[in-house]
Amino acid sequence: MTKVRVRYAPSPTGKPHIGNIRTALFNWLYARHMGGDFLVRIEDTDRERFVEGAIETQYHALRWLGLTWDEGPDIAGPFGPYQQSLRLDIYKKYADQLIESGHAYKCYCSRERLEKLREIQLERGLPTGYDRRCRDLPEEDKARYEAEGAPYVVRFAIPREGKVEWNDAVFGAMSWENRVLDDHVLMKSDGFPTYHMANVVDDHLMEITHVIRGEEWLPSTPRHILMYQAFGWEHPTFVHATNILGKNRKKLSKREASAEFLNYERDGYLPEAIFNFMSLLGWSSSEDRDIYTREEIIEKFDLPGLVGRPAILDTDKISWYNGVYIRSLSLPDLAKKCLPHLQEAGLASDNPSDSELEYISKVLALEQERIKTLNDAPKIADFFLLADDQYQFEEKAVGKWLSSDSSKDKLEKVIGIFEGLVEWTIEALEASVKSLAETLDVKPAEIIHPIRVAISGRTVGPGLYESIEVLGRNRTLNRLHRAIDIIESAQKAQKQ
Repeated sequence: MTKVRVRYAPSPTGKPHIGNIRTALFNWLYARHMGGDFLVRIEDTDRERFVEGAIETQYHALRWLGLTWDEGPDIAGPFGPYQQSLRLDIYKKYADQLIESGHAYKCYCSRERLEKLREIQLERGLPTGYDRRCRDLPEEDKARYEAEGAPYVVRFAIPREGKVEWNDAVFGAMSWENRVLDDHVLMKSDGFPTYHMANVVDDHLMEITHVIRGEEWLPSTPRHILMYQAFGWEHPTFVHATNILGKNRKKLSKREASAEFLNYERDGYLPEAIFNFMSLLGWSSSEDRDIYTREEIIEKFDLPGLVGRPAILDTDKISWYNGVYIRSLSLPDLAKKCLPHLQEAGLASDNPSDSELEYISKVLALEQERIKTLNDAPKIADFFLLADDQYQFEEKAVGKWLSSDSSKDKLEKVIGIFEGLVEWTIEALEASVKSLAETLDVKPAEIIHPIRVAISGRTVGPGLYESIEVLGRNRTLNRLHRAIDIIESAQKAQKQ
């Protein structure tokens, strides 16, 4: 069997879309499953839409997801260069070959004529497309254009009759009538190839065995097969993964935040979770499970598992996956992954000491079950990491639990008890609060809630006694005193 060779061929015309990276992922998985090669090829022939830095962004997206490549622009390989703008002589050679064999021709039609032709076709309700004027151009006209040095494009001569038939690995038997295809451009007047030309030539020369791409490329496939036939080459196996739709069952717009792939890194998702989720975005192992290791997916991934219905990008499901993977992290790993987000929020030092990292780990241990993305860490854990006089109080929390003499009295008694505790442990803290509640003949909640608001500024958070233990005696007492100051200030303001 021929060794499997697949490729991911992005155009550097913008930021990577989740559909682009899913295509890369399916190619990578199939190559790794089959023991084949995964290539990266940059299709940068659309110079008008070229975006500076887009190639590096594509590399970053692949590396973040853990998709290493065997050949590419930055890796030596036997079929380079792997950047189409550096292969112009190759495309010209094969375009000339098609002209000589009668499978292509030079078209001298101006842009103005083509635009006018399209207007007329639209007005008359006709299919739009080139009318093949230059395909049957008299020899004397060709000679005149040549002598004048008139600009031209090279068009492929679609057979006037017959049909193209092939078997798609996802959609099965396909058939396309030649008569519905116009003569597409192969080489532009600036010497750059179109997608169709460069794609077919490169896939053949780079010995690509399987073209795995999105469903939107299905209409291009008959054109490509006809070009393979014109060259006398065997075409690869075509595999068209179905479209990705949003939760509203409509095709994702590239402008949607969920569609821009690197937003997931920015928003604190783990690459392992995104890898797992995206692997099942249009592919199924036929097992009733959601969580797979990378190794398991590689082992199970095959082309028959690609589903023939659109994949749904469920953002709630992505968050669920991420939560599962976050909860599976060890505390040191969680702290390491959360650290850049905490640093960006000003909650951690640029070069944290071992003791600071240890403290952050203890804090995250209390919040790990609640964290859905790494971006949640600063919002959930900020009161632990801010100075005792910097964390903010929720207005409603203060109004309900820190606004009366009884609240002040309770907190003063809590301070006295906490100062005298021999052991600063969860068990000792809980027992002391329960004992105080019994002494005051009140429910424990009437003491617990004021303490929680005092130490955190909020009414909801991790276990109170666990939080107090992590904060430590001095910081807890400082915060209780601060809460009493707030109560006294509010009372003074009311009297005035």
